[in-house]
Amino acid sequence: MPSARCRAVFLLWVPLLCVACRARGPQASDFHTLRDEYFLGFLKFNPVTCTYLGGDGASSDLAVTLRQLKDYSEMGRHREMEFYRKIQTALEGLDASKLTADEAVDRQVIQAQIRFLLHQGRDRRYYQRAVDTYVVEPFRGVDWEIQQMKDLGEGNLGTEAEWSALTARVAAIPAYLETALENIREGVSAGNFPDHRMVETEGIKGSKSNAEYFRSKLMDLARAYLSRQDSKDQVLDELTPKSIAAASAYDDFAKSLSDIFQEPGASDDGAPAKPRALRQAFRSDHYAFGEMEYTWALHNNLNLDTTPTDLFDRGARLVAGTQQRMIDTARSIAEARHLTLSWKTPDDARASTRRVLDLLSQDYPKSDGEMFQRYREKAQAMVAYAREKKMFELPAEYRLDIVETPEVLRDSVDAAYYPAPPFKKSGIGRFYLSPTAGDSGRLKENNLHAMADLCAHEGFPGHDWYYQFLRTRVGAVSSIRWLTPGAVEDSSSMWEDSPAAEGWALYAEALMAEPAPGAPEGYYTPEERLYQLQGQLLRDARVRLDAGLHTGRLGFDEAVDYYTANVDFLPGACQAKAGDDVRRASCDTARRAIYRYSKWPTQAITYQLGKQAILDLRDEAKKLAGEKFSERDFHERFMSQGTIPPGYFRERILHPESK
Repeated sequence: MPSARCRAVFLLWVPLLCVACRARGPQASDFHTLRDEYFLGFLKFNPVTCTYLGGDGASSDLAVTLRQLKDYSEMGRHREMEFYRKIQTALEGLDASKLTADEAVDRQVIQAQIRFLLHQGRDRRYYQRAVDTYVVEPFRGVDWEIQQMKDLGEGNLGTEAEWSALTARVAAIPAYLETALENIREGVSAGNFPDHRMVETEGIKGSKSNAEYFRSKLMDLARAYLSRQDSKDQVLDELTPKSIAAASAYDDFAKSLSDIFQEPGASDDGAPAKPRALRQAFRSDHYAFGEMEYTWALHNNLNLDTTPTDLFDRGARLVAGTQQRMIDTARSIAEARHLTLSWKTPDDARASTRRVLDLLSQDYPKSDGEMFQRYREKAQAMVAYAREKKMFELPAEYRLDIVETPEVLRDSVDAAYYPAPPFKKSGIGRFYLSPTAGDSGRLKENNLHAMADLCAHEGFPGHDWYYQFLRTRVGAVSSIRWLTPGAVEDSSSMWEDSPAAEGWALYAEALMAEPAPGAPEGYYTPEERLYQLQGQLLRDARVRLDAGLHTGRLGFDEAVDYYTANVDFLPGACQAKAGDDVRRASCDTARRAIYRYSKWPTQAITYQLGKQAILDLRDEAKKLAGEKFSERDFHERFMSQGTIPPGYFRERILHPESK
């Protein structure tokens, strides 16, 4: 039976018109209405995604979602699947020949999204194993809600109504986690359970981090943001017990996961308990997507006409080509610095390239404070360069800042970007960078020569500029092209938005290396160019690693070794002797990366494939336009299509005059 919370959620639901049940059959003229119904319905069923997008700014009907979390109960899932099925039936009944070119794209996008959502919910029953989703979704909902609060000046954020909505969402966490635990137990009974790495990292460790956030960090933030407000005491009185209850619920969730998935450590004669060991049933790997599922996702989710076998082989070729460009660049740096290194054999060349990287890594920040300062300076310098070269039409007020990654997200990402909500004027984009806690190996990875590439990707002209520009076109971009079905960023995600967004960010890294007036080698120094190529090499390697991991061609440890040998030029890094900070850092980075790829099938390939799609489109657009081709115009037309795979809008870019 559904809980009281679930029944309350159902009562808040505003029924949508079932166009599939109209007396007359659906006509092409119904498409706009149907598209809007799907958009609103999807966001009502997915409150945290709605917050991420600022959906309450698009429709007042969505304001209630700020107080909610997703209903994962059996009844809630049934209602959601039935809604998608009815929209699917209505779309199939439309006369597609009467749609415009843009409407036809939107119809295809919605159909792919619904196929994914039905497959994820009904066929894969992913709700039974979505541990990372359950742990991170409430935190993200709260974090994004605070990000979008009204700025009242003097460091104060949020109206009384906004804090009331956030308090209601925090209050929903215990029941949400209770439902999540029921679903996980159901999955264990059915043999559909998560990989042990996800249980240990996101599940147990992540829950403990969230417990600490809700026990203390959230209240510290609330006191700071409410410091000058008359409603301070009332808000804190209401929020404090709800936040403490949420922390306790996360503590209980972590303990329950331990009880389900781990064997208790033995304790003899009062001695401290030994570390818990994984129960026998869960010790094998459970991350692999499988050949069939991976192929289906390539075609349906990413709109790609390729196969896992092709990707696995293509990845090897891409890695070899980019490694050679790195070797050539490293050799020129070595010669300019009068270094005596051997380049005679392939093994010599790879070892010498690593020697150059090691030398450059000595120019590293000596603390996290210096690291953040240097990154901010580099980001500002890149924006200034783009203004000087007139690469884009940058607003005078354009700024870029870099902030610390929230602790609960640090196990998944070293750096990330979360955009401002497109449907609201409040909120800012966040370029997250994870602190190192003084780890010399990781500080060396963030050396002064490596910073430009990361700034180009996460900041400018990558994610930050992409989303800021796209936000100015929100009225002209179809609403459904903003959706992130499944989740915004975790193992439940469809990753439909990734080929365009991540493809653009990787393209932006290379764009800064292209010749410009007065800068024949582009923005980068030769040393920065070497790290930009290593960034490309990483994304090339991901094509092979992701396809290999999820189709059984590579095991987890094999993938880690491939990463250290082929991306970092450090074969056997995980077997290095104690005290070798560089190899230890390489091994740690590789394990975090492979873990991420293992839980996010198909996401890792979207960078390289998305970038290649942009380059192919640009080449064809140049051929068609000839001397009239404008790179700035091409960039703006690409970014204006929204966050959907480029395969959908290829013809709209090449033939914008068609209707």
